Amino acid sequence: MIALSLIGIGTGNPEHLTLQAIRALNAADVVLIPCKGESKADLAELRRTICAEFITNPATRMVEFNQPVRDPATPDYRRRVDDWHDAIAKAWRAAITKELPGGDGRVALLVWGDPSLYDSTLRIAARLGLRTEVIPGITSIQALAAAHVIPLSEIGTPFTVTTGRRLRDGGWPEGVDTILVMLDGDCAFQDLAPEGLSIWWGAYVGMAEELTEAGLLAETGPRILARRAEARAQHGWIMDIYLLRRTGS
Repeated sequence: MIALSLIGIGTGNPEHLTLQAIRALNAADVVLIPCKGESKADLAELRRTICAEFITNPATRMVEFNQPVRDPATPDYRRRVDDWHDAIAKAWRAAITKELPGGDGRVALLVWGDPSLYDSTLRIAARLGLRTEVIPGITSIQALAAAHVIPLSEIGTPFTVTTGRRLRDGGWPEGVDTILVMLDGDCAFQDLAPEGLSIWWGAYVGMAEELTEAGLLAETGPRILARRAEARAQHGWIMDIYLLRRTGS
Protein backbone atom coordinates (compact mmCIF):
# COMPACT_ATOMS: atom_id res chain seq x y z
CA MET A 1 0.00 0.00 0.00
CA ILE A 2 1.21 3.52 -0.76
CA ALA A 3 2.08 5.62 2.29
CA LEU A 4 2.12 9.42 2.19
CA SER A 5 4.41 11.55 4.34
CA LEU A 6 3.53 15.23 4.69
CA ILE A 7 6.73 16.90 5.81
CA GLY A 8 6.74 20.37 7.32
CA ILE A 9 9.80 22.24 6.07
CA GLY A 10 9.56 25.48 8.01
CA THR A 11 9.28 28.92 6.50
CA GLY A 12 12.04 28.90 3.93
CA ASN A 13 15.23 28.26 5.86
CA PRO A 14 16.61 24.76 5.17
CA GLU A 15 17.99 24.75 8.72
CA HIS A 16 14.40 24.65 9.98
CA LEU A 17 14.15 20.98 9.00
CA THR A 18 13.98 18.60 11.93
CA LEU A 19 15.86 15.31 12.17
CA GLN A 20 12.49 13.58 11.86
CA ALA A 21 11.86 15.41 8.57
CA ILE A 22 15.28 14.44 7.20
CA ARG A 23 14.71 10.79 8.08
CA ALA A 24 11.30 10.85 6.39
CA LEU A 25 12.79 12.36 3.22
CA ASN A 26 15.36 9.60 3.02
CA ALA A 27 12.75 6.92 3.64
CA ALA A 28 10.65 8.04 0.66
CA ASP A 29 10.73 6.38 -2.73
CA VAL A 30 9.40 9.54 -4.38
CA VAL A 31 9.39 13.19 -3.30
CA LEU A 32 6.76 15.16 -5.19
CA ILE A 33 7.66 18.77 -5.97
CA PRO A 34 4.76 20.99 -7.06
CA CYS A 35 5.50 23.59 -9.72
CA LYS A 36 3.25 26.63 -9.52
CA GLY A 37 4.29 28.63 -12.55
CA GLU A 38 7.11 31.00 -13.33
CA SER A 39 6.09 33.61 -10.75
CA LYS A 40 6.57 31.07 -7.95
CA ALA A 41 9.50 29.16 -9.42
CA ASP A 42 11.69 29.93 -6.42
CA LEU A 43 9.32 27.94 -4.18
CA ALA A 44 10.02 24.82 -6.22
CA GLU A 45 13.70 25.71 -6.26
CA LEU A 46 13.77 25.84 -2.47
CA ARG A 47 12.30 22.36 -2.31
CA ARG A 48 14.94 21.15 -4.76
CA THR A 49 17.65 22.73 -2.60
CA ILE A 50 16.33 21.01 0.51
CA CYS A 51 16.26 17.64 -1.25
CA ALA A 52 19.76 18.10 -2.65
CA GLU A 53 21.13 19.02 0.75
CA PHE A 54 19.45 16.43 2.94
CA ILE A 55 18.61 13.38 0.83
CA THR A 56 21.46 10.89 0.90
CA ASN A 57 19.46 7.82 -0.13
CA PRO A 58 20.28 7.16 -3.83
CA ALA A 59 16.96 5.34 -4.26
CA THR A 60 14.90 8.43 -3.40
CA ARG A 61 13.94 10.38 -6.50
CA MET A 62 12.41 13.81 -6.97
CA VAL A 63 9.43 14.14 -9.29
CA GLU A 64 7.98 17.48 -10.35
CA PHE A 65 4.39 18.05 -11.38
CA ASN A 66 2.30 21.05 -12.34
CA GLN A 67 -0.01 22.06 -9.53
CA PRO A 68 -3.42 23.44 -10.57
CA VAL A 69 -4.25 27.03 -9.68
CA ARG A 70 -7.45 28.26 -8.08
CA ASP A 71 -10.06 29.51 -10.54
CA PRO A 72 -10.89 33.14 -9.63
CA ALA A 73 -14.00 33.05 -11.83
CA THR A 74 -15.97 30.84 -9.43
CA PRO A 75 -18.01 33.31 -7.33
CA ASP A 76 -18.61 31.10 -4.28
CA TYR A 77 -15.45 31.05 -2.14
CA ARG A 78 -15.99 27.62 -0.58
CA ARG A 79 -16.86 26.04 -3.93
CA ARG A 80 -13.82 27.70 -5.48
CA VAL A 81 -11.55 26.20 -2.82
CA ASP A 82 -13.17 22.75 -2.95
CA ASP A 83 -12.84 22.59 -6.74
CA TRP A 84 -9.22 23.65 -6.46
CA HIS A 85 -8.47 20.98 -3.85
CA ASP A 86 -10.17 18.35 -6.02
CA ALA A 87 -7.93 19.33 -8.93
CA ILE A 88 -4.78 19.20 -6.79
CA ALA A 89 -5.72 15.77 -5.43
CA LYS A 90 -6.21 14.56 -9.00
CA ALA A 91 -2.75 15.86 -9.94
CA TRP A 92 -1.21 14.12 -6.91
CA ARG A 93 -2.93 10.87 -7.79
CA ALA A 94 -1.75 11.03 -11.40
CA ALA A 95 1.86 11.64 -10.36
CA ILE A 96 1.80 8.89 -7.73
CA THR A 97 0.22 6.36 -10.10
CA LYS A 98 2.81 7.13 -12.76
CA GLU A 99 5.78 6.84 -10.40
CA LEU A 100 4.52 3.89 -8.33
CA PRO A 101 2.43 1.86 -10.79
CA GLY A 102 2.55 -1.21 -8.58
CA GLY A 103 0.54 0.57 -5.91
CA ASP A 104 3.20 0.19 -3.23
CA GLY A 105 5.84 2.53 -1.82
CA ARG A 106 6.30 5.74 0.12
CA VAL A 107 5.62 9.23 -1.23
CA ALA A 108 6.67 12.49 0.44
CA LEU A 109 5.39 16.01 -0.02
CA LEU A 110 7.23 19.00 1.39
CA VAL A 111 4.81 21.39 3.06
CA TRP A 112 5.66 25.03 3.64
CA GLY A 113 5.47 25.71 7.37
CA ASP A 114 3.46 23.02 9.12
CA PRO A 115 0.77 20.75 7.59
CA SER A 116 -1.46 21.23 10.63
CA LEU A 117 -1.86 25.02 10.78
CA TYR A 118 -3.89 26.96 8.18
CA ASP A 119 -2.79 24.57 5.48
CA SER A 120 -5.01 22.53 3.19
CA THR A 121 -2.59 19.69 2.53
CA LEU A 122 -4.31 17.33 4.97
CA ARG A 123 -7.72 18.02 3.42
CA ILE A 124 -6.32 17.33 -0.03
CA ALA A 125 -4.58 14.16 1.16
CA ALA A 126 -7.85 12.89 2.65
CA ARG A 127 -9.30 12.79 -0.87
CA LEU A 128 -6.73 10.15 -1.84
CA GLY A 129 -7.48 7.74 1.00
CA LEU A 130 -3.80 6.90 1.53
CA ARG A 131 -2.14 5.93 4.78
CA THR A 132 -0.76 9.31 5.86
CA GLU A 133 1.71 10.58 8.42
CA VAL A 134 2.50 14.16 9.35
CA ILE A 135 5.97 15.42 10.22
CA PRO A 136 5.40 18.78 11.97
CA GLY A 137 7.47 21.77 10.98
CA ILE A 138 8.34 25.19 12.32
CA THR A 139 5.41 27.54 11.73
CA SER A 140 5.46 31.10 10.48
CA ILE A 141 4.05 32.07 13.89
CA GLN A 142 7.16 30.74 15.63
CA ALA A 143 9.42 32.33 13.03
CA LEU A 144 7.70 35.72 13.36
CA ALA A 145 8.09 35.76 17.15
CA ALA A 146 11.75 34.77 16.82
CA ALA A 147 12.45 37.40 14.16
CA HIS A 148 11.09 40.16 16.41
CA VAL A 149 12.38 38.60 19.66
CA ILE A 150 8.93 38.81 21.28
CA PRO A 151 6.62 36.44 23.16
CA LEU A 152 3.33 35.66 21.48
CA SER A 153 1.24 36.61 24.50
CA GLU A 154 1.40 38.66 27.66
CA ILE A 155 1.55 36.89 31.03
CA GLY A 156 -1.59 34.89 31.72
CA THR A 157 -3.49 36.17 28.68
CA PRO A 158 -4.79 34.32 25.60
CA PHE A 159 -4.23 35.20 21.97
CA THR A 160 -6.17 34.38 18.82
CA VAL A 161 -4.86 33.07 15.50
CA THR A 162 -7.08 34.15 12.65
CA THR A 163 -7.09 35.01 8.95
CA GLY A 164 -7.24 38.27 7.09
CA ARG A 165 -10.67 37.35 5.75
CA ARG A 166 -12.04 36.77 9.26
CA LEU A 167 -10.52 39.97 10.59
CA ARG A 168 -11.93 41.99 7.71
CA ASP A 169 -15.42 40.46 7.93
CA GLY A 170 -15.77 40.09 11.70
CA GLY A 171 -13.51 42.75 13.19
CA TRP A 172 -11.34 42.31 16.25
CA PRO A 173 -12.12 39.02 18.07
CA GLU A 174 -13.70 39.44 21.49
CA GLY A 175 -11.87 38.60 24.68
CA VAL A 176 -8.28 39.00 23.50
CA ASP A 177 -5.74 41.80 23.24
CA THR A 178 -3.36 39.94 20.89
CA ILE A 179 -4.15 38.44 17.50
CA LEU A 180 -1.96 36.72 14.93
CA VAL A 181 -3.17 37.20 11.37
CA MET A 182 -2.30 34.80 8.55
CA LEU A 183 -3.38 34.44 4.90
CA ASP A 184 -4.04 38.15 4.54
CA GLY A 185 -3.59 39.19 0.93
CA ASP A 186 -5.45 42.47 1.40
CA CYS A 187 -3.83 43.79 4.60
CA ALA A 188 -6.99 43.76 6.74
CA PHE A 189 -5.25 45.82 9.42
CA GLN A 190 -6.09 48.84 7.26
CA ASP A 191 -9.73 48.48 8.31
CA LEU A 192 -8.97 48.77 12.04
CA ALA A 193 -8.93 51.99 14.05
CA PRO A 194 -5.17 52.22 14.69
CA GLU A 195 -5.31 54.00 18.05
CA GLY A 196 -3.75 51.91 20.81
CA LEU A 197 -2.59 49.15 18.44
CA SER A 198 0.94 47.97 17.74
CA ILE A 199 1.98 45.62 14.94
CA TRP A 200 4.83 43.20 14.34
CA TRP A 201 4.97 42.17 10.68
CA GLY A 202 7.18 39.80 8.73
CA ALA A 203 7.39 38.62 5.13
CA TYR A 204 9.48 35.72 3.80
CA VAL A 205 10.25 35.05 7.46
CA GLY A 206 13.20 32.70 7.81
CA MET A 207 14.35 33.22 4.23
CA ALA A 208 17.25 35.28 2.95
CA GLU A 209 14.66 37.80 1.66
CA GLU A 210 13.14 38.29 5.13
CA LEU A 211 11.48 41.66 5.77
CA THR A 212 10.24 42.94 9.12
CA GLU A 213 8.54 46.04 10.47
CA ALA A 214 7.28 46.83 13.97
CA GLY A 215 5.78 49.76 15.82
CA LEU A 216 2.54 51.63 16.33
CA LEU A 217 0.02 50.63 13.67
CA ALA A 218 -0.72 54.23 12.70
CA GLU A 219 2.94 54.83 11.84
CA THR A 220 4.02 51.35 10.73
CA GLY A 221 1.00 50.35 8.63
CA PRO A 222 1.86 52.61 5.67
CA ARG A 223 5.48 51.37 5.68
CA ILE A 224 4.25 47.77 5.60
CA LEU A 225 1.94 48.48 2.65
CA ALA A 226 4.78 50.08 0.69
CA ARG A 227 7.35 47.37 1.43
CA ARG A 228 4.83 44.62 0.78
CA ALA A 229 3.88 46.02 -2.64
CA GLU A 230 7.53 46.44 -3.60
CA ALA A 231 8.44 42.90 -2.49
CA ARG A 232 5.49 41.34 -4.28
CA ALA A 233 6.42 43.13 -7.49
CA GLN A 234 10.02 42.00 -7.16
CA HIS A 235 9.38 38.32 -6.35
CA GLY A 236 5.98 37.74 -7.96
CA TRP A 237 4.59 36.34 -4.69
CA ILE A 238 4.65 37.08 -0.99
CA MET A 239 3.95 35.18 2.20
CA ASP A 240 3.59 37.33 5.29
CA ILE A 241 2.15 37.26 8.78
CA TYR A 242 1.67 39.80 11.53
CA LEU A 243 0.85 40.15 15.21
CA LEU A 244 -1.42 42.93 16.46
CA ARG A 245 -1.59 43.88 20.12
CA ARG A 246 -3.55 46.41 22.09
CA THR A 247 -0.79 48.30 23.83
CA GLY A 248 -2.61 51.48 24.80
CA SER A 249 0.17 53.60 23.29
